[in-house]
Amino acid sequence: MLDEALKSEIQSAYRQVVESLSLTPRYGQRLMMAEIARTLGDIEQDDEGRRVGNEHVCVLEAGTGTGKTLAYLLAALPIAKARGKRLVISTATVALQEQVLHQDLPRLKKHSNLTFDYTLAKGRGRYICLTRLEQILDGKEPQANLALFEQFASEPGVTALAEELAEALGSGEWSGDRDSWPESIDAVHWQQLTMDHRQCTNRRCPHFSACPFFKARRRQDEADVIVTNHDLLLADLSLGGGMVLPAPKECIYVLDEGHHLPDKALDHFHSRVPVNATLRWLAQFKKSQTELLAALGHQAAFARLIEGVSEALSQAESGVSDAVQVTRQFAAFEGDNDSGRDRHHRFEKGLLPQPLREQAERLVVPFATLCRALESMTDILRDSLDPDKATGIERDEAERWLPMLSMLHGRALESHGLWQAYAAQDDPTKPPQARWLTQAFQEQGDGELLFSASPVSAAETLARHLWGACFGAIVTSATLTALGRFDRLQEQAGLANRFRYQCMPSALDYSKGRLCVPKLAVDPSNREAHDKAIVTFLSKRPDDEALLVLFSSRAQLKSVSDALPEAVGARVLSQTRLPKRELIERHRAAVDGGKGSMIFGLASFAEGIDLPGNYLTHVVITRLPFSVPDDPVGATLAEWIESQGGNPFMRISVPDASIKLIQATGRLIRKEGDSGTITLLDRRVLTRRYGKALLDALPPFERVIEQE
Repeated sequence: MLDEALKSEIQSAYRQVVESLSLTPRYGQRLMMAEIARTLGDIEQDDEGRRVGNEHVCVLEAGTGTGKTLAYLLAALPIAKARGKRLVISTATVALQEQVLHQDLPRLKKHSNLTFDYTLAKGRGRYICLTRLEQILDGKEPQANLALFEQFASEPGVTALAEELAEALGSGEWSGDRDSWPESIDAVHWQQLTMDHRQCTNRRCPHFSACPFFKARRRQDEADVIVTNHDLLLADLSLGGGMVLPAPKECIYVLDEGHHLPDKALDHFHSRVPVNATLRWLAQFKKSQTELLAALGHQAAFARLIEGVSEALSQAESGVSDAVQVTRQFAAFEGDNDSGRDRHHRFEKGLLPQPLREQAERLVVPFATLCRALESMTDILRDSLDPDKATGIERDEAERWLPMLSMLHGRALESHGLWQAYAAQDDPTKPPQARWLTQAFQEQGDGELLFSASPVSAAETLARHLWGACFGAIVTSATLTALGRFDRLQEQAGLANRFRYQCMPSALDYSKGRLCVPKLAVDPSNREAHDKAIVTFLSKRPDDEALLVLFSSRAQLKSVSDALPEAVGARVLSQTRLPKRELIERHRAAVDGGKGSMIFGLASFAEGIDLPGNYLTHVVITRLPFSVPDDPVGATLAEWIESQGGNPFMRISVPDASIKLIQATGRLIRKEGDSGTITLLDRRVLTRRYGKALLDALPPFERVIEQE
């Protein structure tokens, strides 16, 4: 139960912000604050500050105009501080992350009378490594061994760049953060100036106290609020939590743009192994054994480890080659190898042919052996960097070989995870893993063959590593419900029924928007008639109208563009031809000049465009945003649902289309006073049984339905 002092602090801070910024209090915003305060305030703690109970998560849909960022900051921050926890705000997009960091938090700190510090958390790879910088400046080649495995040898210009970066660091003009450098840094150059968590020696590094990454970590340790993104949060959780961000049990998370979380999580638990690259590093490792023994074999434990991997390397090398031979008996890659696109072979229902599964089982052991040996080798080398530990290996030798062996350890872990996934027997009562092969396109040769595996649902992973581990969490977004329910999100994200779910009332007047289905709307299954209807409709638009036209395929966007009369086509700004920033600038300039403008966009523009007022008065949705689950993960899930007697179209495609349709129509009314028209040129919304459910889930626009 939230105590009166905390309740008073939250209410007082809210009043102060509203008065200082001359804001209009919003009912939905206050209700959102109350829901968050109630959820977090009801969390009980034991004597050691650990959460007691399992009703610590609230899921809040808060549409445009609610003021959700201010709501969750004001409600969650005082409670987090009172409970001795850290408030971690995670977003899906850079735009929202920058808004929270550079606008919302500074404004809150200035006007609320709340005392707090905040910072941005980024991955290690965004910061320069001082050891790498020093080695390049000294003319050493610390990665000569690594260059044998990757295209990593010294690139022209990296020394000059290193000198420039070092000067800026020394003068205090630069902090070592790649994103704050005033010019773009080439990825190949930057790769030589940074390192991953396996290669980093942490406190054993002589530059530890001055390290830009660990300086940022120390600032983070002192901050009450940490802003990050879903990718970094999930990466940290996949490492066990507490590696980059604070441990989950010490955090109250705010997952803004929470509808992106399930897909992001799937990306992080996807295993992929390229055959040719794997065979290369295995062969090179075998060749390097002699050099490793010569350099480090005087250390008895290290010598035993190097000699002990010989059999595992041979088994892994021959086993991967055998796996390729086995797949040739079963793989039928879709598409033409000259198409310029990758080709896939998916195993139906995730079931591998028995010979391939048995081969995968044989590969698990040698790669597990390599993982254990390489972990032990890198541990010895890290200990060799510690002046308090006498391993018998000189520091220079340890620094020389650690990057290569750390990289090999990572590669071995990836391969072991993939072959484990291929060898595993799926539980028939649960969704299987998706398993597939990819023939990656290359200009010459057959390309690279990749073995891939992925869970088809992130639910169990998120339930265990996120919801089950954290102290508390708030999931929010403008679109969390599908067909007016939270069921789809619960299924995807592993959110329990016992958590709190609420839709906040909108502050916007959607009755000022009209949703029209005109007579000329047709069924898109007749491609020619549908294209013609779109062209006819757009050709009749007034010359001064500001439109956003959303297409579901690049091919149709081009077809319609080519068929428009020249005078109409001159007003078109296409996502396929212009960068987003330039496109928006040109559109705004045209509207400011009293001229009309048509933005032609694909799916990403249904969520990522904000054009309030006169900058957008008409949204045209060419067809219902159904996506066919033809990717390996989606197709495998659809097969499993079907095998259980379900209907994947109604369970996946229709709910997902509902979310996308809400997002697309949400481009029109962005602020109080906005008005305009939404035209849907897909008659299926009137003729198919799912149409009414899709329409009923939309905001309460005025509806104009023209019958044929």
